[in-house]
Amino acid sequence: TVLSEKPTTFTITVTSEAGENDETVQTTLKFTYREKYPDETPLYEIVSQDNLDDNDVMDIIKLLEQQAEENLGMVMIFTLVSAVQEKLNEIVDQIKTRREEEKKQKEREAEEEEKQRFHGTPVTIENFLNWKAKFDAELLEIKRKKMKEEEQAGKNKLSGKQLFEMDHNLDTSDIQFLEEAGNNVEVDESLFQEMDDLELEDEEDDPDYNPVNLDSD
Repeated sequence: TVLSEKPTTFTITVTSEAGENDETVQTTLKFTYREKYPDETPLYEIVSQDNLDDNDVMDIIKLLEQQAEENLGMVMIFTLVSAVQEKLNEIVDQIKTRREEEKKQKEREAEEEEKQRFHGTPVTIENFLNWKAKFDAELLEIKRKKMKEEEQAGKNKLSGKQLFEMDHNLDTSDIQFLEEAGNNVEVDESLFQEMDDLELEDEEDDPDYNPVNLDSD
């Protein structure tokens, strides 16, 4: 496609042959003749591309630079385009290889991740000591919290006096209990029937008893 005649500027779209799955890669090259062409290399650039990554584009630019220098002094557009055509055919053939490599790489990464998860982190003196220090610190913090909670619970525990001050019904709770019991309180009178049979010592019968001497046994 001719864009202008002064200077002569045109574009050429180059497409690769179909790959394994009928895939193709494509690029559109723009050329501009300089005043002394072909004794000067033409200006060239890639104005569009399909299915090419950045590395492919850079490779094509380098190829154009190399071919232009090698063919300096000769009409070279056909040679440059033919070189790009071959490069695109190589790229489309590499697509299959690239995908296979990407698949293998993902499988290796997944396998390595699985191994890492299964085996865990190897224990060394350094990472064990780091873990131990962290574990001891966490344990100490738990103990401090527990002691603080117990101390707080002790402070919040009310004395008997405080309980009575808060609930005056506690003053009459025992009386209430006895009143509710009424005549239902049972007393075993047999416990008091043989009081006379008990041998109780009188302090006056003690020969060492001396009411005057208070210090006496």
